[in-house]
Amino acid sequence: MVLTGLLLAAWLIHRYGWLNPYQQQILMYVGIHIILTASLNLVNGYMGEFAVGHAAFMAVGAYVSSLITVRLFPFQAAPLLFPLALLVGSLAAGIVGLLVAFPSFRTRGDYLAIVTLALNMIVKSAIENLEVIGGPRGFLGMQRLTTLPWVVFWVISSLWLLRNFIYANLGRGVLAIREDEVAAELLGVDTRRVKLHAFILSASLAGLAGGLFAHVVQFITPRSFDIVRSTEILVMVYLGGIGSLAGSVIGATVYTVALEWLRFLGQWRMAIAPLLLVFLMILRPTGIMGLREFVAFIPREERNLRARLEALGRGRQGWPPAGEAGRVGPHGPA
Repeated sequence: MVLTGLLLAAWLIHRYGWLNPYQQQILMYVGIHIILTASLNLVNGYMGEFAVGHAAFMAVGAYVSSLITVRLFPFQAAPLLFPLALLVGSLAAGIVGLLVAFPSFRTRGDYLAIVTLALNMIVKSAIENLEVIGGPRGFLGMQRLTTLPWVVFWVISSLWLLRNFIYANLGRGVLAIREDEVAAELLGVDTRRVKLHAFILSASLAGLAGGLFAHVVQFITPRSFDIVRSTEILVMVYLGGIGSLAGSVIGATVYTVALEWLRFLGQWRMAIAPLLLVFLMILRPTGIMGLREFVAFIPREERNLRARLEALGRGRQGWPPAGEAGRVGPHGPA
């Protein structure tokens, strides 16, 4: 009912103009950033790896979906084929994610950070040298197909997909890898397979966000997906809280709105992202939410199981304290 209400509210706002175009655009940016943040949180938060080039997958999704709506089909058909274009862009980003993850997860350590950083630079340079997509001048001609109802729909779909993944067997494997990868392997978890699935899903959702972004701004350039963009996504992840879908929503919302408030600073506001990331890692490494989660992001079966375990714990040891009941994320009590 809540999700239906959100979709209906978004449609009414868009249909009857209850918010002006600027306000609607800010809400669309918030939604796009939620998808980006939640997708990266799957890798950096839930799995405990460190990827730093998420804008590369965003770029793949943006350019592929734009090519479909601008070059492959007639102008009049673009609105009807927009969902297909987004899904194809998402698929392309997932394939790139597979190509990156396959060699990266053969080893342990910081290789993923190095590889994803290099990927971000490679994708940006490749786009700059491909004249068919505008090169350094950028690519334009997209219709404004991304609307507030579409963004809300894809945000809900992405969060639903991530939630179901996290609480499924593969998601349990992801959490086990974060706690102790060697122990997870000893317990029979196919860690490489689990990592591949998680990373491909993360990259695909970033590509989806890129397609939505391209059809809001209607003009994209290689600079739209540089390392600064990747840093912004990292900031939103760590601002909201690693290992928390609720944290992804809060981090993306707070950062996007704050950046708009600071628009009067001009280009200086871009310096805020790396500085904020440094301060967050020092002062609040777990972010605003930490490991806590909104109840809506926890499946009913999981909530019932936790309630039984908490009741059993209180009966035997007086744990957890009454005030702490319900303050648990996917990893247990916060």
